[in-house]
This record gives sequence, C-alpha cells and structure tokens, in this order.
Amino acid sequence: MTHGNTSALAARRGIRPRPGGSRRILAPVSAAVLAPALLTACGGDSGTTTTSGGLVQVTVGGGGSIFDTPLQVADANGYFREQGLKMKCVTLTAATGPSALQSGSVQFYDSSPTAFASALAKGLHQLAVSADGLGNPLGLVVSKKFAAAHNLTAKSPAEQVAKALSGSTGGSSSANTKAEAGIFIDKYGVDPDKKVKWVSLPSPAADKAAINSGQIDWFVTSEPIPLQIQDDGDGVVVADPLNVPEWAAEDAGYGQLVVTQKSYATAPPDVVEKFATAVQQATAYMNTHLKDSNDQTVVKAAQKLLTGVPDSVVEASLQQVEWPTDGSMDAAGWKKTTAFLTSLRTLPSGAEVTTDDWTNKYLP
Repeated sequence: MTHGNTSALAARRGIRPRPGGSRRILAPVSAAVLAPALLTACGGDSGTTTTSGGLVQVTVGGGGSIFDTPLQVADANGYFREQGLKMKCVTLTAATGPSALQSGSVQFYDSSPTAFASALAKGLHQLAVSADGLGNPLGLVVSKKFAAAHNLTAKSPAEQVAKALSGSTGGSSSANTKAEAGIFIDKYGVDPDKKVKWVSLPSPAADKAAINSGQIDWFVTSEPIPLQIQDDGDGVVVADPLNVPEWAAEDAGYGQLVVTQKSYATAPPDVVEKFATAVQQATAYMNTHLKDSNDQTVVKAAQKLLTGVPDSVVEASLQQVEWPTDGSMDAAGWKKTTAFLTSLRTLPSGAEVTTDDWTNKYLP
C-alpha cells in the first residue's frame, strides 16, 4: 500500500472535516475459531449465484461496524451493479468470519488486520485484495462521576487523562482494546498491569452497562459506543486518535481489509476484480463526499449498520476513519501494521503476513 499525507482532524470528538486521501497498509486480523459460523443476515442468502437479472450474487461477511460502510455505499451508489454484481451481506464476528470464508459460506470478508494474521497463523489460505479503511476509531470514555472527580473534559490533555486513570477500574471486553488502552497510559508512566484494576466483560455493550452502573470507571472500544454514551449524557470521551497518535493510521498503520480465499481469487478472478473495484469506488466517494454536509449518502449507508445511533454520532464516528481513494497496499505499510499488532501482544505465535498473503492485482 502506498502512503499519502494525513490531514489533521479539525474538531475534538465532534463532527470533523474529512482527512485527505492518505493510504496505509493493512495487516493481520483477529483470531479465527474454526467452528461453524453463525451468519446473521444483513441481507440474504449466501453463495455465488446468478440472479434472474444476470447479476453475479456474492455474499460478504462484516462485523456490522462503521468499517463496513463502504460495502453499503457501493451498494447504494450502484457500484456493484455496474460491475455485474449483487451483494448480500451477513454479520460475522472475528471468531466466525475467517471460518465462514474458509467454508465458502461467504466469498469476501471485511476483516481487521488482527483477524487476518491470526487466520494465516492457523494455516487458512486467505488473501487480502484491498484496504478499505485506515485508522483505529477508538474512544476512551469515562463516567461523568469519574470525570467530575478528576476534572476531566473532552478537551483535557492526554497526559492529564492518563495520569487520572492511575488507581482506577477499567473495563475490558477485548484483548486488543485493553492492550491499546495500555499503550496509551503506559506512555505517561501509568503501568496498565499494576495501576489499573481490570474488570473483564463479555462485550462493548456490557462495558457500556458497567460504566452506567458504576462497576467500572472507564473503558476503550471502537466508535460509535463511546460517542453515543457521551451524546446520551452518561460519560465523557477523553481520548481518541486525535490526541493518542499511537491509535491513528499514521503511527499504527492499522485499518480494514477486503479478504477472500486464495482458491476463490484464482477460480473466478473477474469477480474478485469487480468486487475490489466497486469497494474502491465507494471509499473514494466517501473520502470526497463525507465532508459535504449536503450529501447524506454515506451517513445513511452507515445508519443501516448502526441502527438507532444519532446522526451526529454516526457522522463523528465516520470522521475517525481515513477512507482511502486507492485500496492498494505495500510492504512498508504491512511492516508498520505488523509492528503495531506485535506491540499489542495479542497475536498467536507464528502469526505473520508475507507478500504471498496480499496483492494489488485485482485493483483498477
């Protein structure tokens, strides 16, 4: 993946102007569990078939997050149809996604770097064919009580926030987000293992409930949950990629990938090329039009994934991701992403991404 210039976000934790079209390489994704995948429909049947209208139907797995927005934009803007494709989307988890791809239940998976690398470490023959989102849209949200006790606001300096977390109780529903929180506070001399009491919780929704009940003081997770808690008046987002550069694409090289089976990429290569082309058209459109307040295409597409989330929170969450004008990847970007993942210490032994595991050949 090639690199461009990264523009600074203009407003803190609100609706921000769109960063420019910078690109960064994506790396390995979350751990794959080889149990049968449970597919929650975000749109229909699975399998590659030809519809009555002559379109090739492909089934795509995603996590139901803002990173899946390009799929919805490509569908809404007719990019898939222009390529002769019809997309069916199913919601998967990091555990079920790689195995669903392996079994052929889905033909493409919108994957995180962590899941991709972990799947490769398990011997799954998967191939990254495009980068469709860059950055780590995380938010650290503290309860209103904790914010008041430590004089924290959305504009508090990062060092003040980190030092306030010493002696606190943090919620953890993901090894990745716990590690990412640790990277942030450790930078300012707060040992995440010794200075924070961690409460393990099953999901970000459980994190949200725990902060509202007072069981924990704070937690880190991907947007839009932190911003939605703030919008509801139940907490304050005191850290995000704007003031934690270690979370941003520029430093972490993290992002999102379009992944397929190597065997599928060689069997009908025209379908993979058409799919990657449509998704790249969508991310390029998002890069250009998200900052246009008169164009609600992207926000409406994201709302299909984030049901019930206020418009302002959806838009602010979308602004925390860099949407590339070009989905290509490069070795330097993968090296940066791999270094970030290694620093989290959440990858299985032997996890690595080589030049045999990603390609730009299907991009226009």
